[in-house]
Amino acid sequence: MSPQSRCKGKKIVQVAVFAPLRSTFDYVFDSDNDEDLDIKIGTRVRVSLRNSERIGIVVSFSRFDTSCRRKLKNILEVIDNKPIVSRKMLSLASWAASYYHHPLGEVISLMLPGKMRKGDRVPLSKSYIWHVSQAGRDALEARTVNGARQLELLQFLVSSPNNGSETFQSLTFAWQAPLRKLVEKGWATKSTSKARDSDPIIVKSKVILNPEQMNAKSIIERNLEKFRSIVLYGVTGSGKTEVYFEVMQTVISSGKQILFLLPEIALTKHLISRFRKRFGSQVALLHSARSNSERISAWQDCLSGKVSILLGTRSAVWFDLPNLGLIIVDEEHDSAYKQYDGFKYSARDIAIVRAKKNSIPIILGSATPSFETLANIKSGKYDVIKLLDRPRALVATSTKILDVRGSSLKSGLSNMLIERMRHHLDLGQQVVLFLNRRGYAPLLICRDCGDIRNCYRCDAYLVYYKSRKILSCHHCGYEISLAKISVCCEGQNMEPLGLGTESIEEEVKRQFPNKNVVRVDRDSVKSGDSFEIILNSIEEKKVDIVIGTQMISKGLDFENVTLVGVVDADSRLYSIDFRAEERLAQLLIQVTGRAGRGGKAGEMVLQTHRPDNPVLRRVIDGGYETYSNLALAERELAQLPPYVSMVIIRAESQQVSRPKSFLLGVKKLLEKDSDGKLKVTDPIPALMTQRAGRHRYLLVIRVMKKSDIHDCIGSTIPDIEDLARKIKLRWAIDVDPHDTL
Repeated sequence: MSPQSRCKGKKIVQVAVFAPLRSTFDYVFDSDNDEDLDIKIGTRVRVSLRNSERIGIVVSFSRFDTSCRRKLKNILEVIDNKPIVSRKMLSLASWAASYYHHPLGEVISLMLPGKMRKGDRVPLSKSYIWHVSQAGRDALEARTVNGARQLELLQFLVSSPNNGSETFQSLTFAWQAPLRKLVEKGWATKSTSKARDSDPIIVKSKVILNPEQMNAKSIIERNLEKFRSIVLYGVTGSGKTEVYFEVMQTVISSGKQILFLLPEIALTKHLISRFRKRFGSQVALLHSARSNSERISAWQDCLSGKVSILLGTRSAVWFDLPNLGLIIVDEEHDSAYKQYDGFKYSARDIAIVRAKKNSIPIILGSATPSFETLANIKSGKYDVIKLLDRPRALVATSTKILDVRGSSLKSGLSNMLIERMRHHLDLGQQVVLFLNRRGYAPLLICRDCGDIRNCYRCDAYLVYYKSRKILSCHHCGYEISLAKISVCCEGQNMEPLGLGTESIEEEVKRQFPNKNVVRVDRDSVKSGDSFEIILNSIEEKKVDIVIGTQMISKGLDFENVTLVGVVDADSRLYSIDFRAEERLAQLLIQVTGRAGRGGKAGEMVLQTHRPDNPVLRRVIDGGYETYSNLALAERELAQLPPYVSMVIIRAESQQVSRPKSFLLGVKKLLEKDSDGKLKVTDPIPALMTQRAGRHRYLLVIRVMKKSDIHDCIGSTIPDIEDLARKIKLRWAIDVDPHDTL
């Protein structure tokens, strides 16, 4: 038998396995045994790898080598009978794996729901709807429904007869258990929806766009059939969302799909009701808090075209939308778009590349664009549309820098701020106090011996929580009860030092005992549902004073909030991270924008011990654009991003000496192959040198041309991996880092 006939029907299949392995692997696919069996690029397969079985995706194949000399393993199983990852998405994954120097298989795995990464079959796509039965209507009429949630859910089902599981996302409570109870009691019935909605339900907006908004809409719609990066640069409260909605309506009417990215789960849940009112049920929701079945359902609905809009956080950038016509990245400057653990990618940048590969426009919206975006505007790579008016505000928010040097502060609050709070509250308005520090106090100190309680696993102080009587590390999660802390001296006179949201809350309740106060931070908000309940309470004016961290600074719109107080503006002024000033400026502008959004004059009071600080003065006196122009010029002189490209290689180990030794070796490898194109620092201790028991160092690499970074580093990766295996430590590469220390 000739080699040709012996190899008929065989292919060499290249597979990217879902594992932290940078190379792809070749296998043999033999269809001789089953003429109906075929294999396609984008299908999942089960393969044998290093004495274990793995799931992977077919990324390419060729006819079998007729010499048959290579001893390749056979594909164990073809899981899918058709591709589940499109060639466009494989191309995007290939770009991302190359740009961020990350294993291709792990990048592709992000495009699939969790169970499907493990090899589960694609479930049959079923849509369910729920109806109120006659027994349920009788119970409503007789007022015999005891549970408050069951009653609310029954009333919801009556008002929403054509519902699906996505429709329930607009509810502000966990609805699954009450719904099961209603079905068990016979008050509600569940049935399979036999037909998909044919056309999106679009409710025409009653909002009349102002001339600026109309101009923005017109410019964007003229560019709908080609790739353009369009920055919607609008002051807070200028109505960017209404422009989004008008353009989205045009895109959906043409039969296209939309990817809409938001930085936070909280913002996603807060906006979903607005999306549903405008665009009906054809909105899929995706964020990390969604269950596996919900993610699979959203994934299937996106692929089938059932949904026209995918609304989600960072991970939504990886979901396939076959008929994608527009991408919107709201609050594009937000650091939450950067993935800090594992695969360190920027969802904003991935979205831009995806738009380019699909030849469609992308809108980057922000009141405080990132410096990278501003530099791209200046170079002509991005178009910019400015919205400078706040249609719903009578006057611009006034800002007062309050010098608190020498002042008598009550748990961080000055008499002036308390007086302004009382003034706004007496008018029936709401107040927001901002402090980006959780807990009661950032540290606990002994007044007798000066001992400060540190985390034994991190180079960090333990944060004091008075309400729970514990000390907690915000970096590794270690906690200890006050009753169990060791004795430091004979007196052990422990007192809190500094401010946290808990201590501000305690003082505010003391000053305003008859007002409703709510604290919004990662400790008080345990889930998206609880945050949504708080937001609804604020919107319904059941809350008078809101105390919060940066969770309350992003995109929230409350018409009755007229005073914002920044309790401590100094904490971010002295960071050695070169991005700290940019983030402070963005935060101040965003926080200011929470006031005066409903036709009432807004006011911000900013407490500081450094009223003449140039960053504060530039931002407050000149606004973000004036500040950013000056700061960008300084960045260019200092040869810092966005005017140079940066990569950080991090290493960590439980052994003190290993990270530094490893990075010294990496530096030699890079300098050997870079021909002087890379500027590589010596190994630098991380700002927090020890974290969770591991010692950490980093290597900073800068270069003028981004292509030089990837050419030089890409060829060196195998040698770096070999060195890491010899020294036995963890290492990671971070391209375009947001956290530089």
